[in-house]
Amino acid sequence: MNPVHHPGLTVERWAQLELCERLANVGSEVHRAISWRRRDPEYSQTAVERALELLDLSLVTVADQQPRLRELTRVREALVDYFICDNQYGSSDELWQGYFDAFTHAAAVARGS
Repeated sequence: MNPVHHPGLTVERWAQLELCERLANVGSEVHRAISWRRRDPEYSQTAVERALELLDLSLVTVADQQPRLRELTRVREALVDYFICDNQYGSSDELWQGYFDAFTHAAAVARGS
């Protein structure tokens, strides 16, 4: 997999991070997408693309771990539904921020911050 938005990032390097750190990084892009949606829709869309790219890299790293694979594919599906499709699942900015904030907090605790 050759990332478009993160060209220097390899699957091997990404896999060295704990899953909570990876999802905290995805969450940063989701937060950007939300905060820029009204001010700059094009930048917001690019942030969504970056988040999906990081999720795709994460999917590769957990391909042999069924529960994690299932969770990440559902998250990806729901993000696409929310940002690109018709939001059939009824997601909200607050839901996504809360979901990813938990990983940001867990990553900070794991680092001892």
